[in-house]
Amino acid sequence: MTDNPVDRRRFSRIRFDAGCELHTQQGPFEVQLVDISLRGALIETATPLPLDTGEQAELRIYLANDVLISMPGTLTHICGEQYGFKAGDMELDSISHLRRLVELNLGDETLLERELEAMFPPQE
Repeated sequence: MTDNPVDRRRFSRIRFDAGCELHTQQGPFEVQLVDISLRGALIETATPLPLDTGEQAELRIYLANDVLISMPGTLTHICGEQYGFKAGDMELDSISHLRRLVELNLGDETLLERELEAMFPPQE
């Protein structure tokens, strides 16, 4: 068994280039999306953000003129110019757009269903 975090991932990370804004208590910041999954996102910015791990923020990802994924979340790690966020509770429209984005990029509905099951395990 390995302790490599990549090996423990249950969610596919989709490399996706999109403009986005990170909204924090200090205001909005323009950032670049590196990758995204059903559980979070990795962003990049040349300007250091005034955030510490554990802080809350909202990532707004603009897919088209009228399509927005609004992802509230928690900063989980900082590595150089990259910031990793774990997604919090999203509104239905945003999670639907995210699901569709992941589905189109995975190219395999079986993988998507497996990831959705990992997010929402059956209740006993």
